Amino acid sequence: MSLSIRFVVLFFKTITTLICRIDSAGSERVPAHGPLIIYTNHVNVLEIPIIFTRLQPRKMHGMVLAERWNIPVLSWMLDVAQTIPLHRAEADIGAIRKGLEVLKRGEMIIISPEGTRSHDGKLQAAHPGVVLLALHSQAPLLPVAYHGAENWKVNIKNLRRTDFHMEFGHPFHLETRGEKVTHTVREKMMDEMMVQLARLLPTEYRGYYARAPAEGEKYLEFV
Repeated sequence: MSLSIRFVVLFFKTITTLICRIDSAGSERVPAHGPLIIYTNHVNVLEIPIIFTRLQPRKMHGMVLAERWNIPVLSWMLDVAQTIPLHRAEADIGAIRKGLEVLKRGEMIIISPEGTRSHDGKLQAAHPGVVLLALHSQAPLLPVAYHGAENWKVNIKNLRRTDFHMEFGHPFHLETRGEKVTHTVREKMMDEMMVQLARLLPTEYRGYYARAPAEGEKYLEFV
């Protein structure tokens, strides 16, 4: 690990520890080695630095909106962490190619399929771009859900720490079952993936995916 990345990890771990009391239930389900796609909900700015620092020393790469590189200091940190810029589109082919290279090296990717922050913690409709990444790489997927930190800014003003919960699911693969992967099929796969994520959240946070969990998922093969 380079000196620069050590500094970034120490900086964010110190800051997030001061701000939050972090509970990471099930983090032992993250494989110790091999390619992995972690997909998460997106509530606010705390999540990426928290999960990035808590899963060290595993090498991981976030997929972050390209606009974030417009902020000078943040752009340096993103480059140090070898973050992959993601342009606003259903499927950013350039980002997917970079992601495939990372996974081929046996490293991890973290991505938020919702594409934008919810702020209130309730799940929003997801974009199916991550499905292409999973199918082409054949890497396992792992859902990780965040909740409890929606009011962290208010807590800081009142000099209170925030309870930040990370819930880890179980790894699985996407299976096509021989079916042609159309746009409709990708959306169905994404829906099933997001149902797995929703199951990790308290009911009030399930939002767009608050429907009853699907029975007998068609495309998910648990490891």
